Amino acid sequence: MLGLLVALLALGLAVFALLDVWYLVRLPCAVLRARLLQPRVRDLLAEQRFPGRVLPSDLDLLLHMNNARYLREADFARVAHLTRCGVLGALRELRAHTVLAASCARHRRSLRLLEPFEVRTRLLGWDDRAFYLEARFVSLRDGFVCALLRFRQHLLGTSPERVVQHLCQRRVEHPELPADLQHWISYNEASSQLLRMESGLSDVTKDQ
Repeated sequence: MLGLLVALLALGLAVFALLDVWYLVRLPCAVLRARLLQPRVRDLLAEQRFPGRVLPSDLDLLLHMNNARYLREADFARVAHLTRCGVLGALRELRAHTVLAASCARHRRSLRLLEPFEVRTRLLGWDDRAFYLEARFVSLRDGFVCALLRFRQHLLGTSPERVVQHLCQRRVEHPELPADLQHWISYNEASSQLLRMESGLSDVTKDQ
């Protein structure tokens, strides 16, 4: 019996050491919560809020939430957002999927231990290949925007226009993208072009 307990303990430690267990648990929980416990959001451009709190495991050596945690929490908020507005369901029905192609983060103020916050996610728009989303980390102590993240969610097997048309049952013109987002898109395109040149690839080759 003791040997079995030791083996199970060793197996559990190995699983936690080799896999990001909490991420693998929280991500499907965020999807199930959005799908089963929260109402459907019909407005694709509506802001959605995802609650959070800074835990001891989120801290870095300076005792505030470390940079990687912002991207992690934004992942949960983004997948919940895409679930509630129907994008993930539409992708499944269209036999397509999505991958994160680019992200950027601007940090304005630290989030401290046990500080409550919200990740406020919204769809900014789309082009012929990707959706563009924004996530704001807002402290619930004073409403300050502590961090601002932007994401390029690339689609494979379909196009954003087709997904939106599938959801709305009509053709929808994409909203004009904010000027700062257009600059970021231009930067990504220039970076891709430079990397293709460095790799000796032709202009026809596109990033996946």
